Amino acid sequence: MLLATFKLCAGSSYRHMRNMRGLRHQAVLAIGQELNRRALGGPTPGSWITQVRRRSSLLGSRLEETLYSDQELAYLQQGEEAMQTALGILSTQEGWKKETQQTNGDTVLSKVVPDVGKVFRLEVVLDQPMERLYEELVERMEEMGEWNPNVKEIKVLQKIGKDTVITHELAAESAGNLVGPRDFVSVRCARRRGSTCVLAGMATHFGKMPEQKGVIRAEHGPTCMVLRPLAGSPSKTRLTWLLSIDLKGWLPKTIINQVLSQTQVDFANHLRKRLESSPAPEAQS
Repeated sequence: MLLATFKLCAGSSYRHMRNMRGLRHQAVLAIGQELNRRALGGPTPGSWITQVRRRSSLLGSRLEETLYSDQELAYLQQGEEAMQTALGILSTQEGWKKETQQTNGDTVLSKVVPDVGKVFRLEVVLDQPMERLYEELVERMEEMGEWNPNVKEIKVLQKIGKDTVITHELAAESAGNLVGPRDFVSVRCARRRGSTCVLAGMATHFGKMPEQKGVIRAEHGPTCMVLRPLAGSPSKTRLTWLLSIDLKGWLPKTIINQVLSQTQVDFANHLRKRLESSPAPEAQS
């Protein structure tokens, strides 16, 4: 049985079978089931089982990769790199300078990171469980323009796998027209690690979304939001937002710093109002 299964899996490498995704999935599943059967069938499974398990895991990984195009794999890798870089920045506690602190405790910090530039860090506590924030920020992402005046529109251009998307975001002009219209094309991904959820992203290129006339194409650097239950109060969520943006064009640094730090403060205020006024999707049904 195992030999036949491997022949079936190997057959998927032939040119005329490369597009048969279902067959590849079945082959990987069959290998795993056969290995489990053999391992449970005897009291002392041999070392070959461990070796084949390792190889089948690698084989399964390779077969999964074939489900994506080279471009899609590049997007997936870019999203993962953005997450690792952003989390690395947040993990370093030294060098952060307080930009502003609101009476409700919302705080914006900043620091200069080599090879990245100046980044901003928002720390807030929201009176909503983490799942509610995940629904609003990920599952209802395209509705952000309805409640955040700093965003005119967000559209998902392409979805890759379960948790990676390519988005186009059109930002509103800042108050007083200090910063003109900007848009962003980004790869975004979401990961859950235990009780923590990480949403990360960075600028990318998407051929079907060229630069728009009259709009400057700005770029997100490695950025992320970290959502985790507040210690001792699981019905509340601590949100950390790392923001790194190159607005492009000619703008004084003082203007950039003012706009970006205020953007984070505004976001927290608008998100609170949204969560209070709009019930979760399941509550509406």
